[in-house]
Amino acid sequence: MTSSPTPDRPTPDRDAPEQARLDFTRRLSYGDYLHLDTLLSAHQPVTGAHDEHLFITVHHVSELWLSLVVRELRAAMDQLAAGITDAPLKGLTRVVRAQEQLTAAWEVLKTMTPADYLQFRGAFGEASGFQSAGYRMVEVLLGNRNPTLLKPHAHRPDLHGPLEAALHAPSVYDLTLRLLAARGLPLPAEVLERDLTRPHEAHPAVLDAWLTVYRDPERYWDLYELAEKLLDVEDNFRAWRFNHLTTVERTIGFKRGSGGTSGAGYLRRALDVVLFPELWEVRTHL
Repeated sequence: MTSSPTPDRPTPDRDAPEQARLDFTRRLSYGDYLHLDTLLSAHQPVTGAHDEHLFITVHHVSELWLSLVVRELRAAMDQLAAGITDAPLKGLTRVVRAQEQLTAAWEVLKTMTPADYLQFRGAFGEASGFQSAGYRMVEVLLGNRNPTLLKPHAHRPDLHGPLEAALHAPSVYDLTLRLLAARGLPLPAEVLERDLTRPHEAHPAVLDAWLTVYRDPERYWDLYELAEKLLDVEDNFRAWRFNHLTTVERTIGFKRGSGGTSGAGYLRRALDVVLFPELWEVRTHL
């Protein structure tokens, strides 16, 4: 038999903060699980400039998002290599959402004025986002390939090795084109057996294959949906690069980049890179 509440023993308020776990002497806490001491200890400005904290925070967060993008791209690519076309859509959708966060990070950084940046820019020497292994891996997996761009990581075998391996492996678009061929869409050996260390170049046979898919989406729905998802990824990649350019232009103008590139000029040229050319061109021919 249970006793009913009495005036001197009121019913506990289940929504009160006192009902939460309060003693973590022998329990895994939020900070312990996320290793926040380690994470936050990496935030070490080298000057007393107020905005250096912002600069480091944006780049730390961006590197975490890039790590997630790489993980999701690899998982989707493993599925594509196995001939699976539907499951990769989830991972690629997650890539797109992470890209949106990466692009939005530039908006936070744009609150830093040129005068703010000049207070600490010289303190980090030749360090540059050009040397981001995470970003470079994303580029390689998406098919933007240039062996020269791996050289900044030559002194770090743990970074250079995976990049080199990815450079010699199929990109996400290569795997997609192999799926088209497996489905009976004619693609020549020069496309399927190309030099993987170089970027894919637009080919009329690939355009014809995509035209077949886009003219009969009911028959090729999985390939059609995959193509549109890949276009989402490139669309967001372009948005990130454009926001990067405008952030640099409004912060340092046309000064050289700290990593030795021409700065805004180099970034503007990068806007011309097209990862999946036939997916854009197919719209003109429908």
